[in-house]
Amino acid sequence: MYKNIKPTLLVLAAGIGSRYGGLKQIDKIGPSGEAILDYSVFDAIRAGFGKVVFVIRRELEEDFRTFFDHKLKGKINVEYAFQELDNVPDGITISADRKKPWGTGHAILVAGDFIREPFAAINADDFYGAGAYQAVAEYFKNNDNPSHHCMVGYRLDTTLSAHGTVSRGVCTTDREGFLESIREVTNIGQKNGLPGYEDAAGQWQRLIGDEIVSMNIWGFYPEMFEVFREGFTDFIQRAKDDPKAEYFIALPLMDAIRQDKGKIKVLKTDDQWFGVTYKEDKITAIQSIRELISVGKYPDNLWK
Repeated sequence: MYKNIKPTLLVLAAGIGSRYGGLKQIDKIGPSGEAILDYSVFDAIRAGFGKVVFVIRRELEEDFRTFFDHKLKGKINVEYAFQELDNVPDGITISADRKKPWGTGHAILVAGDFIREPFAAINADDFYGAGAYQAVAEYFKNNDNPSHHCMVGYRLDTTLSAHGTVSRGVCTTDREGFLESIREVTNIGQKNGLPGYEDAAGQWQRLIGDEIVSMNIWGFYPEMFEVFREGFTDFIQRAKDDPKAEYFIALPLMDAIRQDKGKIKVLKTDDQWFGVTYKEDKITAIQSIRELISVGKYPDNLWK
């Protein structure tokens, strides 16, 4: 029922970026002033996507429109959804101490009024590579079951930062390549060049490095919005008084898998992921883009 419909790119761009120290979603990385997000939209257009929906905080609308609207006009349809603290079910009173958005799962949920087609959800500040968007688009073309969604997985050791620790969703899959579980692991770094993390007791736990991790690039059918809606209704009852609680994407997905309401196929790509968690990561991102341009993957000016 969805095979001949162009998918949508859903960009999760409402984060505050406290560790980065600025509005990293549109920080200039490319040689002609492109942000990482420009490359994501460019790759999605090449893969056949027909629309992009930016989920942002309302106070960022002018910045985003100034940065993107003139570049994308005539190339892809653009819409904006706003992730606000009061986007909660009726009757819920939010703690006055709450300052940050409700997390990535909530960001997907607020885009529900804008999307009626298959969609890929991504982080605004992550570079996934053209192959990731092509993999998701091909999955939508070939899959016959709208309860079977997908994600693109990356090797853990290719997703670390040299400038601090990171959090990653470490995945396990069944023999058919469907997701079985995601374990959120925090404080992942390296010691003596080997990956690992510090556990709750302060002990260093080794990781192998070839673990498949989720970097938040998902392919969903619109039926998934109901799963997120039901999950958020349960979540907010418990979290409304917690100023730091976040509704992560993995929470409703694991519920759906456990309740046999859907499956997630884990796709692979050979493309290199990189991101800008820390301000110091910007230099690496700039160098990575230059290397991709030098081998002909991208033009010097994306939108010229």
